[in-house]
Amino acid sequence: MAQTSNFSDRPRILVVGGGYVGLYVAHKLQKKVKDHGGIVTLVDPLPYMTYQPFLPEVAGGNIEARHAVVSHRMHLTDTELISGKVTGVNHSSRTATVEPADGSEPFELNYRDIVIAAGAITRTFPIEGLAEEGIGLKTIEEAVALRNQLLERIETGSLMEPGAERDRALTFVVVGGGFAGIEALAEMEDLARAAVKKNKRLQRSDIRFVLVEAMGRIMPEVTEEQAKWVVQHLQARGVQVKLNTSLASAKDGKLKLINMPDKSPADEFETDTLVWTAGVQANPVVRNTDFPIDERGRVRASAELRITGDDGPLDGAW
Repeated sequence: MAQTSNFSDRPRILVVGGGYVGLYVAHKLQKKVKDHGGIVTLVDPLPYMTYQPFLPEVAGGNIEARHAVVSHRMHLTDTELISGKVTGVNHSSRTATVEPADGSEPFELNYRDIVIAAGAITRTFPIEGLAEEGIGLKTIEEAVALRNQLLERIETGSLMEPGAERDRALTFVVVGGGFAGIEALAEMEDLARAAVKKNKRLQRSDIRFVLVEAMGRIMPEVTEEQAKWVVQHLQARGVQVKLNTSLASAKDGKLKLINMPDKSPADEFETDTLVWTAGVQANPVVRNTDFPIDERGRVRASAELRITGDDGPLDGAW
């Protein structure tokens, strides 16, 4: 392991992850901890926090990307910032392994208290072609890429002759009917409608939007009546909503959809734009710790957010 002489030797509260939770924990604690002779240290690969609820609006072009991110350095003036990722934690010895973002040698960092705020990652499945064709919506980079992709495909498609290649360019698919998928789809459709309005070579009917959801309804967090209203609203805007339907293959942009639960063929078509928002899973870093993990791969915690094992809360772990 590399030496850590560049970092503070004061008692440390280590915050793993600089997202919404990590940023606010560090922001609220940094001055109090400093005044008591300690240091708050935040480790994240990125120098900014991304406000993920704004990502659909970034993808839709309604807000600028810079308005959905918050600089760590600007707001965490009394926090020790480390660009990298924590790859393992040994709480019994109060040490964490940090892999620097620049690719240099990993090192160990001592701490007194630790806050696990690494968040979640996109949940994917071993679907052929998904890794190559799918665009997630967890980062600001993905949101900007999606916006650019949609506008480029519409402009390019408008120059094509009617046919399969043009249909593929002007077909946009979102897999996942949760909040993220529905918001992304609605924002994309708004953006497409505005782009087509300014392009005399196209009409809105030339653009195809498809929502694919494996369950029999969308947005399980809301009432069934509200979910049905959203489906009707999307359909009124020309969106094809395919419930009880799953993505079986996306190889080379050729989508194969199957009916749930009998796995019978449902539809086949091609697209250049496949957005994957079918859920999230716990950050895999938690599997490289000695913390108790539940059946879904998440760190076990109490209502007070203390990491808790069979024998009760762990000291100094949150």
